[in-house]
Amino acid sequence: MYRWHPEDYARHSAGQEAWARELMAGLELRPDDAVLDIGCGDGRITAAIAGRVPEGRAVGVDVSADMIRHARSRHRAPNLYFRRMDAQALSFEAEFTVVFSNAALHWVRDHPSVLAGIARALQAGGQCRMQMGGQGNGAGVIAALDAVAESPDWRGAFEGFEFPFGFHDPERYRHWLQEVGLAPGPVGLIEKDLIHPDREAFAGWLRTAWPAYVGRVPENRREGFVEVAADRYLADHPADPAGRIHVAMVRLQVAAQKPV
Repeated sequence: MYRWHPEDYARHSAGQEAWARELMAGLELRPDDAVLDIGCGDGRITAAIAGRVPEGRAVGVDVSADMIRHARSRHRAPNLYFRRMDAQALSFEAEFTVVFSNAALHWVRDHPSVLAGIARALQAGGQCRMQMGGQGNGAGVIAALDAVAESPDWRGAFEGFEFPFGFHDPERYRHWLQEVGLAPGPVGLIEKDLIHPDREAFAGWLRTAWPAYVGRVPENRREGFVEVAADRYLADHPADPAGRIHVAMVRLQVAAQKPV
């Protein structure tokens, strides 16, 4: 379990928010829909969903107690709720017409358990729309982080380190959907260019979005680790002429429905 810092995440997650809003824009929500947002983070997107279902409700769940506290303190509406819950142990039964998730499920190891919980949570005919890191996601950043973690100055902090992410391919995901009784819709990989306006923003994103690596380092050395990792990445992927830093990302986009 990694410690998330909601305020820092809010400052350095513009890319994730933009992708979430793109995914949300494709939802044909009815005013009375009941929507579950898995991995709601700081609650911005769940609150936006609640605004689109004024006669329904939006429920955001996240395993991070810090994120849930932040979401509850910043976002309030009569039809908006936040609960701390592990995506691998969803406890809902036929409560939702839509399940949504963005930039969260690649943190989860047991995807069949997540999908089984989604199948239980959906009403008959309900739909799910999800996007997460897919096969090949962030390869350049991961290579830079791994190289620094294996270097003499930092390897002591990474003894026993296990790669935490589940970056899956569409074929495997379709199989998992079918196993839990969900009918797959379009499931595929989408290439995305994540653009940071400058080095400071890129370093902030590394610190915020990669706690599996940064959190291994003693707190008084974390900024140093981030700076070295940023330098390592930029040595192979220099900024463009405008000073912007590009990160090649691959997203797995998933659509499915619970049969009537």
